[in-house]
Amino acid sequence: MDVPLWLGLIVVGWLGIKLVRPPLWLVAVLILGGYLLADSFLSPAIDPLAK
Repeated sequence: MDVPLWLGLIVVGWLGIKLVRPPLWLVAVLILGGYLLADSFLSPAIDPLAK
């Protein structure tokens, strides 16, 4: 069964929010921070950790 990556991320994110109940500001900071770090000079250092 092939599931698109975006669909898998949405499902895992939704389950994480429903089960763990983190504050909404923390979810926003993690999403925004990850987006900003992915396009920064730190991305070569983070890339091996993400793989």
